[in-house]
Amino acid sequence: MTIITLTTDFGLRDGYVGVMKGVILGIAPDAQLVDLSHDIEPQDVRMAAHVLAAAMPYFPVGSIHLAIVDPGVGGARRPVLVSGAHALFVGPDNGIMTPALADAAAQTWQLDRPEYWLPEVSATFHGRDLFAPIAGHLACGMKPEALASPISDPVRLEMAAPRRQPDGSILGEIVYADRFGNLVTNIPGTWLAGEFGPGQWRCYVGQHAQPVIGPLHTYSDAPPGAPLALVGSMGALEIAVRDGNARQLLEINPGAPVLVHPAQ
Repeated sequence: MTIITLTTDFGLRDGYVGVMKGVILGIAPDAQLVDLSHDIEPQDVRMAAHVLAAAMPYFPVGSIHLAIVDPGVGGARRPVLVSGAHALFVGPDNGIMTPALADAAAQTWQLDRPEYWLPEVSATFHGRDLFAPIAGHLACGMKPEALASPISDPVRLEMAAPRRQPDGSILGEIVYADRFGNLVTNIPGTWLAGEFGPGQWRCYVGQHAQPVIGPLHTYSDAPPGAPLALVGSMGALEIAVRDGNARQLLEINPGAPVLVHPAQ
């Protein structure tokens, strides 16, 4: 039984996700389908890439990750398949595959064999007509080389990296906000533990002059309504609000800077 995860910005109000599942199961009835997320912000390829990167390590070897946030559907962007050491990835060539391409063993393939798609392909729903059938065929054991041709120039997102500053501080940024309004940064929690230790650093977000409370062990360690910093479940520094929404309260969006430095 092969696991196929689905990550989209489709939501669940319409039938888009269900139809994709129907196509997959029509080809690979024994596939195990896992909804990773269908609440990616519309057209937010960068958010989808971060969600996919955080989830990949928790799935068994041989899993297939179907990731479709595709504002260029029907246009010049290529449909691709990425084969790695531990998993396969299917989706548009718009940067969403950046986490998969970090694998040293990754190979990228352009999906150019329409005989393995649905007979009629809509210009606006490649998730159903192109990508879902490919995921189904992969789950049945077909190899990438039977479904696609190799390419060497996949699109990669420019993923911001945290930087250690000369004064000992760390400069990072918010990479996405989850549905609770928690602001996930690109700063690894291990950097904080290794550099400063508990209670020995301060965290400033965006243009706010006052640091948020932290580092804390969990949300309930802060007073209700207070902004706080902690290392989240995916191992990165997060900015949250106890019983609230940090994105709304702080009026912060992805891309905002985060500065962490030793307390004086």
